[in-house]
Amino acid sequence: MYKVTYLDRSGFIVVNNEAILVFDYYSDPSHALHRTLENNPEKPVIFFVNYHVGAHLNKSIFELAQNHQRTYVMSNDVYPQNVPDTLSVAGMSKGDIIEGLPGDIKVKAYGTSGKGVAFLVTDKKKKNIFHAGALDDPQVVEKIKEEKADSQCSVGVAVNRIAEEVNVIDIAFLPADTDTTSHVARHALQFLNEIKVANLFPIHLGSGNKETSDFKAYEVNGTTVHYLREPGQSLTLE
Repeated sequence: MYKVTYLDRSGFIVVNNEAILVFDYYSDPSHALHRTLENNPEKPVIFFVNYHVGAHLNKSIFELAQNHQRTYVMSNDVYPQNVPDTLSVAGMSKGDIIEGLPGDIKVKAYGTSGKGVAFLVTDKKKKNIFHAGALDDPQVVEKIKEEKADSQCSVGVAVNRIAEEVNVIDIAFLPADTDTTSHVARHALQFLNEIKVANLFPIHLGSGNKETSDFKAYEVNGTTVHYLREPGQSLTLE
């Protein structure tokens, strides 16, 4: 069983039988993480931070889940002054692998279009969970528009490198624009065509006034799209 909950921006929670995985906690207006922690008092918590900027990192994560076993997995571009000295943090750069995390979790970091990393998490059941982080970083949009071909585009190259190693992803959190002519949509579709993704959860871009049906273009290669529109909204996958 996998329970997926939307926090805010690119933040999501995944709860499996062994652990609570928290990706890119920025804010939690619905207090979903508090409820998740209360409902799973025995499970360890792993916080993932893909990128050092505010939309991906809120330093309040260091004060959360103090009654749980806590682990922090962060991109190596997170500034040391933003991390308490009293906590043990696993820093990752692209290509790094960490095994034996609580819940028998394995993590590999992949490169993105800019700074930070994307995380591929493999759990005890060998299920793959992918969080793209800043894979398609808005800060490099204008540069991407100037590229002449996908083979020269940093996002396309990053996707190709992931696809060389990963054939199947069970849960993917990926930027996916409803404007299918955008560079974000182009690279999301490249990702889905090169890697078989069972369940796609679009990372919010702009307004949240959308429906799952607006992402129908991403139902390729057997992918099922789940759009969690409101903070605190959850979905359970078997």
